[in-house]
Amino acid sequence: MQQSGDCFVVEGGRPIHGTLTPAGNKNEALPVLAATLLAPGPSTLQNVPEIRDVATLLRILGEMDVGITREPGTGEMVVDSSNLGKAAPSAELGRAIRGSFLLAPGLLHRTGRAVLPRPGGDRIGRRRIDTHLHALRLLGAQVETRERNYHLRLEGRFRGTDIFFDEASVMATENAVMAAAVAEGRSTLSNAASEPHVQGLCHYLNSMGAGITGIGTNCIVIEGVPELRPATHRIGPDHIEIGSFVAIAAMTGGELVITDVVPDDLRMILMVFQRLGVETHVENGRLRVPAKQELVIRDDLDGAIPKVDDAPWPGFPSDLTSIALILATQAEGTVLIHEKMFENRLFFVDRLIPMGARIVLCDPHRAVVTGPTRLHGDTITSPDIRAGMALVAAALCAEGRSVIQNAHQIDRGYEQIDVRLRALGADLHRTP
Repeated sequence: MQQSGDCFVVEGGRPIHGTLTPAGNKNEALPVLAATLLAPGPSTLQNVPEIRDVATLLRILGEMDVGITREPGTGEMVVDSSNLGKAAPSAELGRAIRGSFLLAPGLLHRTGRAVLPRPGGDRIGRRRIDTHLHALRLLGAQVETRERNYHLRLEGRFRGTDIFFDEASVMATENAVMAAAVAEGRSTLSNAASEPHVQGLCHYLNSMGAGITGIGTNCIVIEGVPELRPATHRIGPDHIEIGSFVAIAAMTGGELVITDVVPDDLRMILMVFQRLGVETHVENGRLRVPAKQELVIRDDLDGAIPKVDDAPWPGFPSDLTSIALILATQAEGTVLIHEKMFENRLFFVDRLIPMGARIVLCDPHRAVVTGPTRLHGDTITSPDIRAGMALVAAALCAEGRSVIQNAHQIDRGYEQIDVRLRALGADLHRTP
């Protein structure tokens, strides 16, 4: 049983090897679960990851009288919102995850009101909610802020409109798409996010009867319909998890095969990893990381120090910046890691420097990494999901024992990570 005070104890220096099937995409599962509120009746969801953030959202839905039937270990569940009875989810649970704000469109469509706390999630810097509220207002919702809660109301239906986002916010796009799907008239979303999880949500809404086109682009057009119907949907593989395992295999020198991948979701990720010296092969939905790679960072053509920077899709995902940084510590050469989206994401490097990493944190957004360096075990604390996974990767390639505190942070985004890594040969155990 996972507990909030758990630690991971890792004996490093063992290559991981074997075959892995990726879990479902965390960032698709949350909006899809929220979208089940739009259509009363049983919806069947497949490949739902068994992670803490999903469990928290399911608890929120359960307290709102949403029926949830789940077969543990199968990734399949039936969600029935026919008896949705509350417009104000638990404030305590809502503040625990950022995905709680995705409930706004469903609650407004079904009940005409929603009371939502300021959403939680990783503390990686300021994460604006202005874009969400601006989009919902344009679609007809009334918004008031009282103390720590947002009070939203909707008279009748959402109204179709043109929205230009001031940032390509993933969750703001998802909230707008859900609301526009049941709006009166047409909506056009420009400068919209287009990540694989946004695409997955759009495909689910279309299977429910929505009229969404432009999926995968930055201009999404939605023809609103009065009602949606329950549907069956399979969550896509988590490209962030796949990238994390690719990096760990390369860092530890192991050979790994990952099945059921979507190659288009990995193009930029694998290009950046190639810049850091990682060789991969993708064929017939299988990705292979060869064993015992000599990781050498590729300088730019003029001999300049290369840069790894994040960007909205199809750019390199911010959620893999921490993994790219720790991967660079094991590659020969120097690279600039430029995290442009969140001002706190790189602060975890102060856990890596005592382990032997050669990193200069230039400012909150930039770090220069020189490798390879021999890491040694240490006691370290996971500050958030992605930094926590990067610390696991560091511990797996370090000499000696590491203790990673706050393992529950990693559990929020990675399914049974200790069990799955042990199955690949890692010496990693959970302890209270």
